[in-house]
Amino acid sequence: MPAHELWLPNPPKGTRVCAGFDGSENDDWTCIKMETLDGLIFTPRYGPDRRATIWNPKQWGGRIPRAEVSAAWAELNDRYKIERAYCDPGFRDELSWESEIEAWDRAYGPKKFLPWSMSGSSRIGAVYEALRRFEADLTTHRITQDGCPITRTHMMNARKVAKTLERYGLAKPQQNRKIDAAVTSVLAHEAACDARAAGWGARKHNYMLTGSSTRRRY
Repeated sequence: MPAHELWLPNPPKGTRVCAGFDGSENDDWTCIKMETLDGLIFTPRYGPDRRATIWNPKQWGGRIPRAEVSAAWAELNDRYKIERAYCDPGFRDELSWESEIEAWDRAYGPKKFLPWSMSGSSRIGAVYEALRRFEADLTTHRITQDGCPITRTHMMNARKVAKTLERYGLAKPQQNRKIDAAVTSVLAHEAACDARAAGWGARKHNYMLTGSSTRRRY
């Protein structure tokens, strides 16, 4: 396998990350992706078999194994320092993941696991801005990928679709050509960007008082 196609190992335990989650039920796939503070987007592995956190319902009896997804989140919260996770709960006729997202936030938050929908007319502007930022940061190498082959395929499948006011969203070209890992990468990056803007990764200075009441930074 050429070097550029290698699937890198996951970052070590204790790494500071933000996350994205795209939930589905029985057609599209469900994914967890993460981004490190220095911009590496990766697919976590979990469990004794080190499975990728990308679930194809066809491999699970036709439905996403929700208990398995929650078990993966439990392991990842123990392994990594998760600052923020943007979670798309699903839409249309599928069963929503809203209750699970709320449960994860109660268990691992508070205010870390946040709903962030990638669909709906009211979300066109936010999704467009997230896609633009992701594209720009990927082009300028502010973010890099771990070489996950599933994500690479989903990225290649993704197509831009026109929206109002000269904006666009993402869609799959055919029902069987999935893009969920690409969508989840955008969610992870958006969470990381917003977290950085809120101070994630900013250097914290310690001060001591001297006799002249002048603060010295060290």
